Amino acid sequence: MHTSDALFENVNRLKKQGRPFALATVVRAESPTSAKPGAKAIVYPDGTIEGWIGGGCAQPAVINTAKQCLADGQARLIRVSPTQAGEGQEGKVEEGIIDFGMTCHSGGTLDIFIEPILSRPALLIIGASPAAQSLSRLATQLGFEVSVAFPGTNQEMFPDAAQIVDGLNIDLSSPPQFIVVSTQGKRDEPGLEAALSTGSDYIAFIASIRKAEKLRTYLKEQGHDPTRVDRILSPAGIEIGAVTPEEIALSVLAALVKSRREKRVDPETISGAGITRVGGPGEEQVHRAKSPERKSEQESERKPGETAIDPICGMTVEIATADFRYVHSGQTYYFCCAGCLHLFEKSPDIYLANAKEDT
Repeated sequence: MHTSDALFENVNRLKKQGRPFALATVVRAESPTSAKPGAKAIVYPDGTIEGWIGGGCAQPAVINTAKQCLADGQARLIRVSPTQAGEGQEGKVEEGIIDFGMTCHSGGTLDIFIEPILSRPALLIIGASPAAQSLSRLATQLGFEVSVAFPGTNQEMFPDAAQIVDGLNIDLSSPPQFIVVSTQGKRDEPGLEAALSTGSDYIAFIASIRKAEKLRTYLKEQGHDPTRVDRILSPAGIEIGAVTPEEIALSVLAALVKSRREKRVDPETISGAGITRVGGPGEEQVHRAKSPERKSEQESERKPGETAIDPICGMTVEIATADFRYVHSGQTYYFCCAGCLHLFEKSPDIYLANAKEDT
């Protein structure tokens, strides 16, 4: 099978499985470069790359940017080149392009478009009330994969739902990320029991405080796990003074969006994260990370998640995963790739002096 065919098959497989990843595509190349326009690669959340979008100089920038794309859901266009326009270490060459100045031996330039492919959050609505119908419509517009379960439901009532179950016998391959029980007086108890049976961590119930407390007591008396019962969110939604079914649905959806986004990683906390060794076998032997017993005193005091700046190209490098490091005069320096480390080894004092002048 052709390499590109295998990659596209994996893209389709990941989408069907609902697994997040980023797709990196070379859109422009100035020779000499090993990757050509149209070259693609899948970047997984852990920084693993499947495919080819360039060698040791391009991969750290792609991994770093892909993680940011997955964190905030925004696509980015980056440029990996031997020179960097503007002041600072990450300047804009042109509007919309993030420039990474790299010290590659090839001297070529790559423009790479990185697009996050995020799974749609699954929302199960239990109930057929007017608020449930409004929630299905609004949630679909905001990117949720909506399923509805309740006796008597049909596609006409929920035209936007991806799946409809006429009943409360819910058979799902995995627990939905969100469940909203919107029975509103019709089969409240069976609806809540069906929600608990899914194992979902997020269950919201559209009801008054008084009604919700009575039903919590009922569920506990029926033998349901008290801890899970107490975690049922009711009244559901964010307080906005909602009255109409549409307003109630908006309130509930706002809470879903809030919960979803709070689980996202702040892109500022992963800048430079996940950069792994990309050199060849020879480079691995010479430049691999020091073993724990050979770490300097300074390294042993480092905290998880702490980062350092590559003194050559200025990229942010996560210390815990840095495979390229060099101890000079008792100080440990970290590098994004073997190329930067090689340059530093030749004249460390010169590069450190230049770095001080830049700051």
